[in-house]
Amino acid sequence: MTVQSIELVGAAWTMFAAYWLVEGVRAKRAQKREAAGDRLVHVVIMGAAFCLVAIYDPRLGRLNERFMREREWVRDLGVALAFVGVGFAIWARHHIGRYWSARVSIVEEHRLIHTGPYARIRHPIYTGMLVALAGTALVVGEYRALVGLGIALLGFARKAKKEEEMLAARFGREFEEHQRRAGFFLPKLF
Repeated sequence: MTVQSIELVGAAWTMFAAYWLVEGVRAKRAQKREAAGDRLVHVVIMGAAFCLVAIYDPRLGRLNERFMREREWVRDLGVALAFVGVGFAIWARHHIGRYWSARVSIVEEHRLIHTGPYARIRHPIYTGMLVALAGTALVVGEYRALVGLGIALLGFARKAKKEEEMLAARFGREFEEHQRRAGFFLPKLF
């Protein structure tokens, strides 16, 4: 892992965080939201995932070992995936606009978004973040990063399922049709 590669990945994640902070103030107020305990579980899961990917800890022992030899093209691919993933997540976040919420919730005057990245993927923000995390894991190159990526995948899947339960209850047949057209984290091609 070169310093330049990790700094570039850090820049991608800094762009992501800055955009989220700025856009977070425009979100609509929630009418219905997940319980505080469910939100806390998600934050702990995702915190653990991101810590495993981003922070070296000697107590992790063998998880700090490399899962493949260090290669420049792999690092470059990882940096590219980090930027592509962050860019995709930002596009999806921008597209959903004021209907976005950090918590699983239904906001005031909620509309089901099924255009832009949502035309083919039901949870494109999570897709983008997972692609960016996969790129980060390639740059880090250690087993701990792969474990963190796996935990993030499970955390996002758990949260997305709860979102879908709430959306199905709110939008019924409209959401069922959206499920038929759009994939969960990956696009439906046919």
